[in-house]
Amino acid sequence: MGDVFKALADPTRRTILDELTDRNGQTLFELCGRLTMKHGLSSTRQAISQHLDVLEAAGLVETTREGRYKFHHINTGPLRTIVERWLAGDRGEEPT
Repeated sequence: MGDVFKALADPTRRTILDELTDRNGQTLFELCGRLTMKHGLSSTRQAISQHLDVLEAAGLVETTREGRYKFHHINTGPLRTIVERWLAGDRGEEPT
């Protein structure tokens, strides 16, 4: 779970997740373009790729390959687990 919090601590990674929420299944090239155009982030492709690696290690991003393209998809499962744990405590239930 610490990886999830570490991944979410960085504003660029949160912005990447926002972009994947708006349009899931983007390539690195598409993400870089949208981050530059919509948010003024001028990070290199290598930097964005490293951010995606952190998000993937935390389970927040999953990838699929089609030919030479790699598509990135948001995975909200780790976030649900955290929220459900805290909401269960609020209702006096045992976390699952």
